[in-house]
Amino acid sequence: MEPEASKEAEKQPMDAEAGDPADPRDLVSSDDEIDYSVEPEFYDPAVDDVDERWAHKQRKGRTSDAVLSCPACFTTLCLDSQRHEKYVNQYRAMFVCNCKVKINQILREGKGKRKNRKVTAVDSTTPEVENKGPVYHPVCCEICSTEVGVFDEDEVYHFFNVIPSNS
Repeated sequence: MEPEASKEAEKQPMDAEAGDPADPRDLVSSDDEIDYSVEPEFYDPAVDDVDERWAHKQRKGRTSDAVLSCPACFTTLCLDSQRHEKYVNQYRAMFVCNCKVKINQILREGKGKRKNRKVTAVDSTTPEVENKGPVYHPVCCEICSTEVGVFDEDEVYHFFNVIPSNS
């Protein structure tokens, strides 16, 4: 085969089976083959109403400031939360789902001014862990293991790494 002929063959699109050149204008989009006049079988117009009834049943009549989701995988973590009065990106809750508490890890507030305190990890095997302020345990998303908050001694979840949405 001549060098010019092989270059010309490389430029033209080929049919996968026949090996004949195909005209790009003859290619059809899969959207052109869909009949939009027929309702797809996976469409359910009542699904939003069913989901709303399920959420109300889960809340048991309580109101919520936000529905909280994991920032990494968008899994629902809490349907019934209360927004922090001062820090608008923090929430607390008692009833959660899809959360895993790491009981073997202990977090404590650091010393210093109240405003600058930070929660730090402490080894739970050391004797100095006992009686030094409130104890917190990390809370992670059960699906993707992203840390989303802490769990305190009063069995309250404090979320700070979540995506809130209107409830």
